[in-house]
Amino acid sequence: MTDSVITAEGVAMRFGPNLVFQDVTFDVQRGEVFVILGGSGCGKSTLLKLLIGLLPPSAGDIRILGEDLTHLSGKARRALLGRIGVMWQSGALLGSLSLAENVMLPIEAHTRLPESARRLIALSKLGLVGLGDAAERLPAEISGGMLKRAGIARAMALDPEILFLDEPSAGLDPITSAGLDDLILTLARETGTTFVVVTHELQSILAIGDRCIMLDKEAKGLIAEGDPRKLRDEGTHPTVRAFFRREAKPGG
Repeated sequence: MTDSVITAEGVAMRFGPNLVFQDVTFDVQRGEVFVILGGSGCGKSTLLKLLIGLLPPSAGDIRILGEDLTHLSGKARRALLGRIGVMWQSGALLGSLSLAENVMLPIEAHTRLPESARRLIALSKLGLVGLGDAAERLPAEISGGMLKRAGIARAMALDPEILFLDEPSAGLDPITSAGLDDLILTLARETGTTFVVVTHELQSILAIGDRCIMLDKEAKGLIAEGDPRKLRDEGTHPTVRAFFRREAKPGG
């Protein structure tokens, strides 16, 4: 029996005459770390925006926790958005606010909790990502890896059922990136949160991914789906093999 928290069926996206991808179909199971991967320009970030309701698909159907975000508005839309969290590539923290104040923002937006309770939750989430001692620091006062962790803490502020991470390892050195991978795995296993991670970082994909889909710019859609380690070892598509084995494509 499946327990899908995301289903995408026949999804396509166009910007004017430009087709980004088409016929994209997949599902995400509750509690897994699901990776969306592919080379530059394949549409990974565009697909993420479709999944969280920032853009409507040009064709097809996307359901998040049983609901279609594109057809929701008002309280129903806010309620569903409160069940998901997003960490953007840059962290997207407000520079004038402390880390604790940044984490409190979604709690203020979605609840009527008093400030003392909001602060306790924020401190708890910062503690989960190893930033308990940095709660009063400003974003400009911390490292890139800490910014990513703070972004995850804010995304987890409302205890989301699904957490979307946009290029979490981008711009990080290998040691910091490995530490972030360990954090993602720990949070997924200890909280039961479903993670959807958009990345092209091969080491992270192999370290954290339970399953993945691979988009391709030339194919305008999916070219692979499954356990990333099996795709590395058994994949037959030339682009899949080149990606997982870090080989140059013929003529590329």
